[in-house]
Amino acid sequence: MDTKSTSTNNLICTKCGVPLEKIKVNFKYLTKQFEHEVDRCPVCGQVYIPESLAKGRMAEVEKILEDK
Repeated sequence: MDTKSTSTNNLICTKCGVPLEKIKVNFKYLTKQFEHEVDRCPVCGQVYIPESLAKGRMAEVEKILEDK
């Protein structure tokens, strides 16, 4: 999802042009799941996953499952 940042660090959906809203999302990967708050466009529903989440918590869960 393409986003742009405003001066107040709010992300804007480049597709819809509206500010993203924080929501709690359940992420599931095979048999594991975790909840995390992320930004989502209220119009199109696209979710913005920051690099820190993708390389952090999501990568940890993936590694745990791959090691089994």
